[in-house]
Amino acid sequence: MAEHDEFGREAREKELEALKERQQRELREFEERQREELEEFERHEHEELKEFEERQHPYDIKIDRTEFKVKEHFLTGAQLRALPNPPIGPDRDLFEVVPGGSDEKIADTQEVKMRDGLRFFTAPAQINPGSI
Repeated sequence: MAEHDEFGREAREKELEALKERQQRELREFEERQREELEEFERHEHEELKEFEERQHPYDIKIDRTEFKVKEHFLTGAQLRALPNPPIGPDRDLFEVVPGGSDEKIADTQEVKMRDGLRFFTAPAQINPGSI
């Protein structure tokens, strides 16, 4: 009986050791995949940043059908409001045109990433309905 118990214990120890080895191998494989994905992400981010920083020509944008050329990569709502002459006053709201979606109201402190073809429009901040 003691031999049987000894054999069972050795078998369990071997199973446990095999399990530990498999878990370590799977962990190494997982960590390798994670490292490769992170390296690919960092390469992609680096390429995008380089392209972004190297851009020399201005972005062509429109506000209320008037074209503007801007060199900044980001502009706040307040900076966009200052582009037209005279600037867009507080009595009007500024919206970014979102093709196929709901246009987005741009707050003065909100940063907007510039890109060619970006379009904005203004609308009265308060609409006073007339009497019927």
